[in-house]
Formats: sequence, structure tokens, C-alpha cells
Amino acid sequence: MYGGHFPPQGHEEMLRSPPFSFVDGENREVDVRVYGHGPVDAEFEALVGMYLDFDPSFRTLGIPPVDEPKVREWLETILEGYSTVAWHDDRAVGHAVLVAEPDDGHELAIFLHQEYHGAGIGTQLLEALLTHGREHGVDHVWLLVEGDNRPAVNLYNDVGFVVTDSFQGDVEMALAM
Repeated sequence: MYGGHFPPQGHEEMLRSPPFSFVDGENREVDVRVYGHGPVDAEFEALVGMYLDFDPSFRTLGIPPVDEPKVREWLETILEGYSTVAWHDDRAVGHAVLVAEPDDGHELAIFLHQEYHGAGIGTQLLEALLTHGREHGVDHVWLLVEGDNRPAVNLYNDVGFVVTDSFQGDVEMALAM
């Protein structure tokens, strides 16, 4: 079994496909769009800027990289998957991606700029990505998260992920779509 199911029973009516806008918990208007919705060069540079301004203490499992050439190389690789981006004004403030893994579904990664934590953006961004992925045939998603990252583990539980393995403080979670 792959794990939990998306969306969790009783939550189907709340899902929205990107693009959409919402007001976050800090009363900021945030847009959630699929990467590539606008000028790709500008979107890429906005993501590079977000990751270069990313507080290293919020890095997990060695990502995102910390120097610009490595950020650019990493983004070029992960942007081959499905991506959603949260925007506040013209600033990229969150990024979620599903990267295809041979014979193992899609790996999920989500990053939210430290100035935007705790305002509900991560939930909206994650649900938008999973909805977009499901609409494009993604049927199994997995992720690794540091076990002591309770906000992230709780977020993943809330959208239906279940723990499938744990090792050396990290937790593997999975979701059937």
C-alpha cells in the first residue's frame, strides 16, 4: 500500500486547481500558480532569488543548496517535474514540486520562505500541487522529512500522507492519489 489518500475523505470540495488567489493568515493576498504560467525566465529568476534569500536553518536534508550556481543547477533539475509557486506581489515566496522517480512515483519537496511561515500558505501550495499532479496522472507521491520537523509532518498528515518508514531521525511518508 502506498499510504494515505488524497484528498482525505470529506475534503474533496475544498480543492482548487491553480491558478487561484487567497488571503493568508497575515492578511496578504497570495497567488498560487503552476510554474511556467508566466514568463519562464522571470519566474526562474524569482525562484533563484527566493532560494538565495532562504534562511539556511530552514534547509532540510541538504536542500535547497546555498550558493547561486548550485541553486540554479538544482532548480533546472527539479523544474522538470510538476511545480507550483506561491507569489506575494511579484515575489516568489513558496515552491512545491513533484519530481518523477523511476519505478517509485513522484517525490515531493516544498519550501516556504521564512517570512511566510505559519500563515496557511504551505497548505494551499501543497494542496494545489497535489491537485495539479493528480490532474496529470500522478498516482503515488512520497517524501522524506526530518522527524523533528513537527509543522511539516503535521501538514503532510493533514493532506493524507502516512508514515511508511523511519530511519536515523528521518521519516518517509507516502500518499496515493
